[in-house]
Amino acid sequence: MVSPAGAAQADTGSQNYSGTLVDGATWVADVPANWNGTMILFSHGYSSMVAQDAPNAATRQDLLAAGYAMVGSSYSGPSLWALSSAVDDQFGALEAVGRTVGEPRRTIAWGQSMGGLVSALETQKAHGRIDGTLTTCGLVAGALNLNDYQLDGEYAVSRLLSPQPIKLVDYKNADEASAAVAALNQATTDAQKTPQGRARIALAAALVNEPTWYTGTAAPGPHDYEAQEAQQQQALVGPGWSRYAGARPQIELAAGGNSSATAGVDFAAALKSSTHADEVRALYRAAGLDLRADLATLTRDADIHADPKAVATLARTSMVTGRLGVPELNIHTIHDQLVPVEQENWYGRQVRRAGSGSLLRQAYINGTGHCAFQPAETIAALHAVEHRLDTGRWDDVTTPDKLNSAAASLHLADSTTARYAPFTAPPLVGGLGEPGREHSL
Repeated sequence: MVSPAGAAQADTGSQNYSGTLVDGATWVADVPANWNGTMILFSHGYSSMVAQDAPNAATRQDLLAAGYAMVGSSYSGPSLWALSSAVDDQFGALEAVGRTVGEPRRTIAWGQSMGGLVSALETQKAHGRIDGTLTTCGLVAGALNLNDYQLDGEYAVSRLLSPQPIKLVDYKNADEASAAVAALNQATTDAQKTPQGRARIALAAALVNEPTWYTGTAAPGPHDYEAQEAQQQQALVGPGWSRYAGARPQIELAAGGNSSATAGVDFAAALKSSTHADEVRALYRAAGLDLRADLATLTRDADIHADPKAVATLARTSMVTGRLGVPELNIHTIHDQLVPVEQENWYGRQVRRAGSGSLLRQAYINGTGHCAFQPAETIAALHAVEHRLDTGRWDDVTTPDKLNSAAASLHLADSTTARYAPFTAPPLVGGLGEPGREHSL
């Protein structure tokens, strides 16, 4: 079922379309009068099940003005963690809009946050339906890694900082998750009042790959560990625990149970692999705490086990193989509080192991926030993907200098402030196959 929205957008002469797929998912599309033949297949992040075809209104308008068409679906569930249906719904939306306005000359998948994982999965299943992919702030390491490292940090707070154990998995309803969020926030807030508490917050933050810049115009200095921990604490009590524990019921619903475990984790090995290990060690020394003892306690008392059926479900629906079918560019803010940049390290290695390394490029924005991109930064990345499709080569278009120059050449409101910078993503603490959790799928 397809219906034009009626009124075209005056500034671009574009037409809006919408429809419903057979499984109940809805889709929306915007097609400009001067369509250049490229369709953006946009995959939205973890949010309400509402169809979206662009990351935000400003980017939509800039893309329409440049002649791009866009389409995206709501997904159909069964929960907000909609990975079991998202790829099919996205391809269904693409097919529906193609029947309505004509087949595109080229289709580029563009995913944001959880939608970055959707687009990475589309890349594996391209089969001629997409030509290239751009993931932005993508959850490309997948659900099993996400749940595991988040649980590690939550467990550290429950075991080392909370006056009583906090229920962290197997939630019967959203109220139990909300109670866990409240308890994690309270324990973290109370702990911030003492040097010992701050050291243990830093440990929990390292286990969840929490960056050390959350607010303000610049990151704390590389050895200003007290300021780094203060930023991490604000992020955990802010978006952190509310999203980590708060979203778990939806993922458990999709998986059919709890997919993550603390049992068997070597927490000393996990911390050793963290880019924040020096911060943790310094704060423990200043507080007069025995870090080895705390790590041994966490390892000894870890007793949360995963449901094998839930693990199998998420392995099938929500994890990447790394076998790419088309070229892909990933961009990520270096200081992303909700989907840490370390996910790019895990994903890049997965892609290289699968033999697809020549198809993948990754670029980084020196900024804080989740999906906190400027339109010029993302459109410059889109043009880099187009260069690869036009020439068959990446050349140097994904280097920071070239991406910043490409953003400047767009002459958008934010073109002169693009923030691409040289960066190598560190290892994902607590990830599958990583130190401390060395088993793989």
